[in-house]
Amino acid sequence: MNICIFCSAGDVDQTFQNEAATLADGIAAAGHTLVWGGSDTGLMRVCADAAQSRGGKIVGISMERLRHKIRQGADEMIVAPELAERKALMLKRSDVLVALVGGIGTLDELLEILELKKHGVHNKPVLVVNTDDFYGGLLLQLQTMEALGFLPMAFDELATFVDSAAGALAKLSELTHESQSSK
Repeated sequence: MNICIFCSAGDVDQTFQNEAATLADGIAAAGHTLVWGGSDTGLMRVCADAAQSRGGKIVGISMERLRHKIRQGADEMIVAPELAERKALMLKRSDVLVALVGGIGTLDELLEILELKKHGVHNKPVLVVNTDDFYGGLLLQLQTMEALGFLPMAFDELATFVDSAAGALAKLSELTHESQSSK
């Protein structure tokens, strides 16, 4: 499977770095391909380092204005002209989408993926790794939207929230088995 990780390009607390490394290492160990934003900074670098050190394949999808931050040595690097095309390519190239901690860019990517799923543009699994309750506010907001009738479906049909990289890897293992069983 191709597994896309949305995450911070910034340097963040070691707790979040450990979670990113654990997730990317587990993705590579399971034989999956890591699709990510292509930058060689912050959590993006941590993910790429961990996947490559395990011998995993990494596919970066960056954009022209971030060309100076691109990771050298990726198995494949795609440079989109603009952000909208970058996000579309990340969705197209992925079987599963995972959000780690991040800033506005990560939140934008996650919310767009959820909006597209809500409209039936894709039906790919979306996992949100809620390390140290980082996405607790978002989870509460989605539950509130559902309770008040602002979502046309249950929020857990849009995304699965897990507490850790280990939880995400367990869910990815389930999805892999489901995928293999349906073939």
